[in-house]
Amino acid sequence: MSDRLSMLSPRRPWMSRINRATLGADALAGLTNAAIVLPQGVAFAIIAGLPPHYGLFTAMITTAVAAFWGSSSVMVSGPTTAISAVLFTALSGHAVPGTELYIALALTVTVMVGLIQLAAGLARLGGLIAFISHSVIVGFTAAAAILIGVSQLGGALGVQVAGGGGVYERLSGLIGAIGGTSPVAVAIAAVTLLSILVIQRIDKRIPAYIVALAAGAGMGWALDAPAQGIAMFAALPAVIPSFLVPDVATSEIFDLLPAAATIAFVGLLEAISIGRSFAVRRGERFDANQEIVGQGLSNTIGGFFQSYAGSGSFTRSGLNADSGAQTPMAALMAAAFLLVLLLILAPLVTYIPVPAISGIILYVAWRLINFAEIRHILRSRAETAILAATFFTGILTHLELAIVAGVIASLVLFLYDSANPSIGIGAPTEINGHRCFRNADAYELPECPQLRMLRLNGPLFFASVDAVEAAMRERDLSHPHQTTQVFTLKGTEKIDMAGADFLISEIRRARRAGGDFHIIAIFPGMLRRLARLGVLKALGEDNLHGGKSGAIAAAVPTLRDDICRDCSLRVFSECRFRPGGAAEDGSPRRAG
Repeated sequence: MSDRLSMLSPRRPWMSRINRATLGADALAGLTNAAIVLPQGVAFAIIAGLPPHYGLFTAMITTAVAAFWGSSSVMVSGPTTAISAVLFTALSGHAVPGTELYIALALTVTVMVGLIQLAAGLARLGGLIAFISHSVIVGFTAAAAILIGVSQLGGALGVQVAGGGGVYERLSGLIGAIGGTSPVAVAIAAVTLLSILVIQRIDKRIPAYIVALAAGAGMGWALDAPAQGIAMFAALPAVIPSFLVPDVATSEIFDLLPAAATIAFVGLLEAISIGRSFAVRRGERFDANQEIVGQGLSNTIGGFFQSYAGSGSFTRSGLNADSGAQTPMAALMAAAFLLVLLLILAPLVTYIPVPAISGIILYVAWRLINFAEIRHILRSRAETAILAATFFTGILTHLELAIVAGVIASLVLFLYDSANPSIGIGAPTEINGHRCFRNADAYELPECPQLRMLRLNGPLFFASVDAVEAAMRERDLSHPHQTTQVFTLKGTEKIDMAGADFLISEIRRARRAGGDFHIIAIFPGMLRRLARLGVLKALGEDNLHGGKSGAIAAAVPTLRDDICRDCSLRVFSECRFRPGGAAEDGSPRRAG
């Protein structure tokens, strides 16, 4: 109980690292981040179907709370592209985006997301995230990027397209309205997008989004955008978040629960993967459960201060680290600097054309697709299947279902792999004068006609017993005289009652066939389970070994003399003591 309370304590371990030097470095990193998130917050709020200032408030409240209670020194949380897209697709069927009801639903979902995450963190469920393939988040973000990009094409072309729906519905609406394309809107969006691309190639520390917005606004002014029918941004109604309790019916809360669970899960996948990657890079400790608590608190508190669901941002976290951030104080300062920038720049928002923001969002969507990681994933059939299931579900159905499809695909493949462990057939060979064992099939090494060396790599439990037994029966057909077996369990961490019954059955089968059965196991936990489940009683203590040499030395003398006499392979060094072996002429005997 005390450990869980310490996760909520306002006295955080990182506070002891603060000094004058870290404060200076964190202040510079915080100012850089604030400049970047100002246009991003506006863009992400639009993706989420919310007024622009909700994205900016999220970049203040969520960022500060998550940094304070999180585990990462440099990760910056706040509004993200993927969560914004999921929120929009989940809520657009319940209310019209931008309306009071839609905003209330968004804030309610945010509080629900926070409570789910907070409960998961306090229950220490961070380890469960490791069971979900990274391909799920790659496929999901790629699908989200396509959906976001398609949703912004209307703004970039200056045409009105009905909101809501998936990729197909949005493309259909866009095609129907393409005849009304405005050259002025295209020019503004193109200049904005080109500005970002050029600035990012010059120096990533330059606030490319702000400069690009200025360039887009300048192009709009030069082309007299308002007179050409180009929509401009409305003034921000507020620059300081206020306390607000969402007013939503109880029935709506139950309807929103699946969406809240999906967003909570997506947020944790993002935050933990980002936090862990930066911890490894910086040689720091990362506590996934503490980070989940920080994310949960940030969304729970943020939902009452006009902030919508957020998570870790890889772009802003990378910029934070590259700018020299030393402690979470950098993210706290970024939130404070953002408030100052808003107080100064808020009146200028009305000069920004909508196509300029569309250009920025198109760039964000493009950057969201991790092409290098996709190429890496395509090398694995299993991971490709997970990626494809996630991506095409997001494209062809609802985006929030993509995570569900990816998680199901991950679990199915995990269970399939667990139920089909690899079984290696070993054979000895010499390397630098020392005997070692390698896979007989892979290295085309000769096998003993009577003694079979097996190694199980994976769990031996109820789901895998059938696959292991089928592999062994197939081996019986191809090598009928291998009645004595050495079964290595060094690569096995789990065995249950079904696995134990299988081993007992194999022991009896081998002895009925005139051979014997030996087991190699060294881990204390495995030895205790073998004893408790009755395997050692059926096996006999003399047939349990700690290594291959002892098992072979015990097994070889029991092999049939007539087969040994006619065998020319002499696979094991112990074979020289068998009929027909070199030691039969009276030369000194040596141990194997």
